[in-house]
Amino acid sequence: MIFGGKVVLSLPVSTSTIVNMVTKELINPTSIVVVGGSNDTSKPGGKILKNLLDNGFQGELYVSNPKESLVQGIKSYQDISGLPKVDLAIIAIAAKFTLPAVEELALRKNTRAFIILSAGFGEESVTGKELEDKIVDVINSVNGSLIGPNCIGVLTPSHASVFTEPIPKPDPEGIDFISGSGATAVFIMESAIPKGLTFNSVFSVGNSAQMGVEEILEYMDETFNPENSPKVKLLYIENISKPQKLLKHASSLIRKGCRIAAVKAGSSEAGSRAASSHTGALASSDVAVDSLFRKAGILRCYGREDLISVASVFMHKPLTGPNIAIITHAGGPAVMLTDALSNGQLKVPHITHPAVKELLEKLYPGSSVANPIDFLATGTAEQLGTIIDYCDQQFDEIDGMVVIFGTPGLIKVFDAYRVLNEKMKICRKPIFPVLPSILTASEEVAEFLSFGRINFPDEVILGQALCRVFHNPPPAPEQISMPEIDHQTIRKIIAASSEGYLSPDNVQGLLDAAGIPRAGEGVVTNKAAAAETATKLGFPVVMKVVGPVHKSDVGGVVLNVKTPEQVEIEFERMIKIPDTTAILIQPMLSGTELFAGAKFEPKFGHLVLCGMGGIFIEVLKDVSTGLAPLSEDESLQMIRRLKSYKIIKGVRGQQGINENCFADVVRRLSALVASAPEIHELDLNPLLGKGKQVIAVDARIRIQK
Repeated sequence: MIFGGKVVLSLPVSTSTIVNMVTKELINPTSIVVVGGSNDTSKPGGKILKNLLDNGFQGELYVSNPKESLVQGIKSYQDISGLPKVDLAIIAIAAKFTLPAVEELALRKNTRAFIILSAGFGEESVTGKELEDKIVDVINSVNGSLIGPNCIGVLTPSHASVFTEPIPKPDPEGIDFISGSGATAVFIMESAIPKGLTFNSVFSVGNSAQMGVEEILEYMDETFNPENSPKVKLLYIENISKPQKLLKHASSLIRKGCRIAAVKAGSSEAGSRAASSHTGALASSDVAVDSLFRKAGILRCYGREDLISVASVFMHKPLTGPNIAIITHAGGPAVMLTDALSNGQLKVPHITHPAVKELLEKLYPGSSVANPIDFLATGTAEQLGTIIDYCDQQFDEIDGMVVIFGTPGLIKVFDAYRVLNEKMKICRKPIFPVLPSILTASEEVAEFLSFGRINFPDEVILGQALCRVFHNPPPAPEQISMPEIDHQTIRKIIAASSEGYLSPDNVQGLLDAAGIPRAGEGVVTNKAAAAETATKLGFPVVMKVVGPVHKSDVGGVVLNVKTPEQVEIEFERMIKIPDTTAILIQPMLSGTELFAGAKFEPKFGHLVLCGMGGIFIEVLKDVSTGLAPLSEDESLQMIRRLKSYKIIKGVRGQQGINENCFADVVRRLSALVASAPEIHELDLNPLLGKGKQVIAVDARIRIQK
């Protein structure tokens, strides 16, 4: 689209033709049948029926078991054809019997939602995948929903259709959790619930034969109600099959006020993939996941406890500034938390407010209000409340509080935790409770959690999570304004080119059409033309072979050539290097070596990279990555994330590089690959940055049609 003369790209959307098939019968069924329901609660079919009964499903509940007439007090239909019409079918029978059951239910019993617990499908064999596909075809033919196969089930506010434990009591203000692994979902809840986290819904998608994590998230986005929908979503993902759908709906939910954290497992497989360029070697599928999550605003986590600690921070009021007051009666944990916050670029500022003296007079002698605020092991619940009030109402330099309060077991601390709970209700600023005495003060902690609170037993884990949540970027804008480029020329060059690496002339043409500044250059095939071209460009010059991949490794780069005679001598030597087809001549330029590149990653689209160039890209691998298309802010943030950013800014009196010029090159690369999606790998290495100028000195582009 074009607005005000600028090209504007919307974030890509899924090209899937399958509409979202989350039906009301899956979320809120009026009737459920357990096919394979059993009196043996050690089997999935028996346990899921028991869980439905124990958790008070309010609709009609049926059982089908050919060997039983009564299952857990419910009439069993020995022939599935005898069942009445039913909304949701939970199937816990052998895979080979599943298709006839699905056909009977979908085509003759008006069933529009299915949860298949059984394994033995696509996860096991080609035959199993064929059976799985047939089942999906039947369910799609009636516009039904399918969760699974090979899953633990679904938990919604209306039904506990899972065969596992624990089963959290659905909380409308709790977490929506979508998991690609049933076992992982169980283990995450095992750890989360004792800390006080609550859940509104849990979806275990198993094989994702019809619907995976992306489709459930799409449903949550399309049905989101800002008044009563849960605001925190957790994802455990093993395979991102529809990254653009995930990007679209995650970013949409976050813009609506949600917060999303995700674990993407299986991150190491792509690291050793062979590639023919620096870009190809550095841009793996896991790098694509990082870029996708960053663009969407999803906070990436790397394990169960990591996910739980981030979710716990999400469930508190958001931190609006970087300054934290640590309120404690124990010095050691406060020091460790201070380190964790400082390392994560949050601050524990010295409090200099005039009211500090007044607060100190209300505490026992020996207390400190400098920050951390230490009110001693003998400090009282009343003093704790007073400190919180001062931090919330008077200390304007404070944005949030962490309260560390444990006990050696000499006295009960119910009063302190009750004060903490009351202050959390009324304070403007967020308060994060660290209650480490989970054994010694187990009764007090349990009461605190019963108030609907969450506990962080470890202050360092809290500090790390708090930093990451605070610094996590918002989603990229829905509409991204792109720089003006010559799309017509780009398409003409691509159409006329063969697959593989482009000739220097075509590379130059693409860079010029994209508006990327480049050094003057000439490509020559004889020594007379070499001397003439060098003279025209101006001495000294750089000479490079055209053809070999790693030019410097084969003696294919010569710097600071100062005379026509030297040009001719070097030409005769270099043209004999194996695979050399011509010699590239450029003026000798100076500046800081930078790098930018792009790579096509299947399903995700193009990744754009930037960093320090030359040998530094190989030695330091200090590279930032973004998912095209890139906004101006995304391009700048890519540069600012570099560990070497201080070099770009200029250190120890050295002239820096104009980061806006560097960001403009990165954005123009993003626009170029949008115009020419056939580009599979592109290297600008080096770019030379000096003052307000960033110029491409060497470029390689490979296309695949």
